[in-house]
Amino acid sequence: MDHAPIKRHKALQQVSRDHHHGLLLCWKIRMGLSKKVAPERIKTYSDWFYKTYLVPHFAMEELYIFPIIGNDHPWIKKALTDHRRLTRLFTTALLDIKTLVQIEETLEQHIRFEERQLFNHIQQVATTSQLDLLEKHHAHEKFKDNTDDPFWN
Repeated sequence: MDHAPIKRHKALQQVSRDHHHGLLLCWKIRMGLSKKVAPERIKTYSDWFYKTYLVPHFAMEELYIFPIIGNDHPWIKKALTDHRRLTRLFTTALLDIKTLVQIEETLEQHIRFEERQLFNHIQQVATTSQLDLLEKHHAHEKFKDNTDDPFWN
């Protein structure tokens, strides 16, 4: 299925870049597993990514993006459920390949849902002031990868 690039409103472009890095995490997990890298090495990287990028990303979405259409909207309920599930997966003490696969699959599905459905709807209904607020509060930091152990190469 071919998906043409989506024209993102300027206020949501940084969020989409964040999502791109989340998809790269999924790819790195898949590469690590395919190369039979020790799950501990993959988990160390995914833990770093979760704490450094996903925790603040989820908080930003929940504070500035989701309220645009309200927490009672079915798509927001789904996104919040995904956030809780991903948090459980990333913070579980269980370290095994099955959990890494669940992280990879759940995160990829979540990002695709937000990019293809939720954000398209939000950018259609958001007011200029709502988008300005989002743009003002979302950090425009450049992604700095953790290359201490590039197990995916």
